[in-house]
Amino acid sequence: MIPRFYYREKHRSLKMHGYADLPLHWGKVPSWLIPIMKRMARAISDVILLEWGPEKFLERLSNPLWFQAMNNAIGMDWDSSGSTTVLISILKQVLGPEDGIVVVGGKGKSAMMVGQELLEVARRLPVDPGGLERISKLTAKVDSTLLQDGHQIYIHSLLLTSSGKWAVIQQGMNPRTRFARRYHWLNAVNFVNNPHEAVAGVKGDAVNVIDERTERTRGLILDLLREGPNRVLNLYSEARRKLGGPIDFWLWGRAVGAVEKSKKVIYYQPVDLKRVRKVLEGLRLREPYSLEDALLGGLGPSTARALFLIADLIYNEPPSIQDPVTHPYDPFNYAYAIGGKDGVPYPVNRRIAEEVISTLEDLILRAKMGQREKEMSMRKLRGLREGRSH
Repeated sequence: MIPRFYYREKHRSLKMHGYADLPLHWGKVPSWLIPIMKRMARAISDVILLEWGPEKFLERLSNPLWFQAMNNAIGMDWDSSGSTTVLISILKQVLGPEDGIVVVGGKGKSAMMVGQELLEVARRLPVDPGGLERISKLTAKVDSTLLQDGHQIYIHSLLLTSSGKWAVIQQGMNPRTRFARRYHWLNAVNFVNNPHEAVAGVKGDAVNVIDERTERTRGLILDLLREGPNRVLNLYSEARRKLGGPIDFWLWGRAVGAVEKSKKVIYYQPVDLKRVRKVLEGLRLREPYSLEDALLGGLGPSTARALFLIADLIYNEPPSIQDPVTHPYDPFNYAYAIGGKDGVPYPVNRRIAEEVISTLEDLILRAKMGQREKEMSMRKLRGLREGRSH
């Protein structure tokens, strides 16, 4: 049976929010499986592109559960942290400007190549590489600075269409729990107020100023950035004193004042005051108009932690402790399409995979032939009309 990867059009406004546990998996995709994954991904992509077009495909991929379902359908494991890397890489290889949708970025060094890749894309698609690079940088900065949840981003990809629509899919790893978290963005307009389409991961501790209820906190942080560095560092020292003692007090379970545990995890992380001063001096010269401007101007996690502490303990405008992870249904069912590379729920069945791929490819070929026949008929009809007019 060919799995269905779409929901009914009448439910197009429905968002499937959620998280999926993505533990760290070692190993690589076997070389024999890669061509199968590419053909399957190409076939599924063609179905979506023919039926609904590039923008709808972008919407599908921005849904973490649909993203995971497609991943499982091409043969990846249902719960692997490597699933994001593999699907992004496969899609990057099988999609191109001729499809009206492209993928740039990826894992590790590839994530740093977004700007350069966008210049190449702009030669073939009518897109704004400068504006898209700004979006790429902002989304990465937001998920590492304004949201501090213990996950270090190591995958960053930007997906864009010829019409200018975009999505960002990036993933972070928590080195303590060894679980991954995936952040999905889709055509966000406001980058600092509840900007995600969805966040897939395990709920945990977070210090969060992109929560829609922290507008006053965001405003205070921007005001502090316009102050002199000496003023801010003095306030930071005062806030540290209010914590009630050194880090050992908290580590050994002693009282440290009325600060939530999730905040302590952030507040007690080391802050390099010399670096913070340098960042504050640079930002004051820039006079940032917005938090987005501050992020692009150099505001990073350490300086943000110092500002969070001041906002909380000096001005009583704390960041949120709400982890923005949402809750999905179990994506495991989709792993039954052709199996998984590590044998879960069963080893990839090449015969079934070939049957599914061949069936999809035949459907796509028929659809494309039908489309070409329609176009040829229209051209002939236009020719007849023009001949009669003469």
